[in-house]
Amino acid sequence: MTALTTTDVRALEQVVDAGHIAILPTDTVYGLACDPTQSRATARMHALKGRDSPRASAILFGGLQTALEALDELPERTRDAVTKLLPGALTLLLPNPRGRWPHAGGYALGLRVPRFDGPLAPLADLQVPLLQTSANVTGAEPPCRLADVPEQIRRVTALALDGGELPGVASTVVDLREYEHGGDVAIVREGAVPESTVRTRLGGGARGGT
Repeated sequence: MTALTTTDVRALEQVVDAGHIAILPTDTVYGLACDPTQSRATARMHALKGRDSPRASAILFGGLQTALEALDELPERTRDAVTKLLPGALTLLLPNPRGRWPHAGGYALGLRVPRFDGPLAPLADLQVPLLQTSANVTGAEPPCRLADVPEQIRRVTALALDGGELPGVASTVVDLREYEHGGDVAIVREGAVPESTVRTRLGGGARGGT
């Protein structure tokens, strides 16, 4: 494995724009990615995981500023929380009053901005949002190496970027949908980032529990 390049990132953007599915490394595990606006691509991606019905998936951005510019409707307190928590190995559940990217879950939006550094650093220049989910069959362990992605998934994806061996622990899922008005935070799934770290970054005053 060699470090990814800007050419790899542009190829990723072109593949998903054409309606295909790609495999990419993140700061946690390998994921599947497609264009969140293309219903046929999202349906194929969910089918690859063996899901009986579509489930919410996260929208992934390469950088925090790109995400904040795209989500310009975020209210001030929630926006401040996002800037304190990201980038990093977290999935933030946010209010989605505009119903953006309905294939990602409708009125609850999962936001991922991985910390792309080292060999993965060029991915921070990603200019398009991606619908992203782990590159495993539902119920199986998420892959930390490209070779761990099931063959039935790898052979039908249009592009697979090799980022070497990844940490292998899924992102922590943090529900901020009620944060704006009451400061409530719920840890839906504790993963790569401990709950204590989340609450410390938010100033220690975040209310709520798992």
